[in-house]
Amino acid sequence: MRSDSRLSRMLHVLLHMARHDQPFTSEQISRMLNTNPVVVRRTMAGLREAGYVRSEKGHGGGWTIVCDLKKITLLDVHKAVGGPQVFAIGNESDNPECAVERVVNAALDDVLRQAETLIIERLGAIALADLAHDFDALCSTGGWGIGGPHAK
Repeated sequence: MRSDSRLSRMLHVLLHMARHDQPFTSEQISRMLNTNPVVVRRTMAGLREAGYVRSEKGHGGGWTIVCDLKKITLLDVHKAVGGPQVFAIGNESDNPECAVERVVNAALDDVLRQAETLIIERLGAIALADLAHDFDALCSTGGWGIGGPHAK
């Protein structure tokens, strides 16, 4: 199964926006993410509707970040980009009268509910400012790896 990378990709974009005083076009972002500009516009629209970015058309236009990084969490971004359920694992329910199926489903439901609660809590506890701080610290030590802070 293919994983959904919208959250990590948009966090990537938002951090770049936070560190540059210029708009990013959908084409620039699409090259950064190796995707289509239409996909970028569709995904960025959710961030715009949430009030995290704005877009301007025309020469010199593009996408800019307009939110306070301290007030926006990873969970906020996840929701804004239409992030999927945290887990895609599901229960079998072909035969609800089967005692084995009921025991298995109860165990899985409990584990998944606890795990999802923990993940949601953690995503809600990390602000974009925390990532920006970690990025700045990594760059100040030169620890970004081969090719600089963004080698694409």
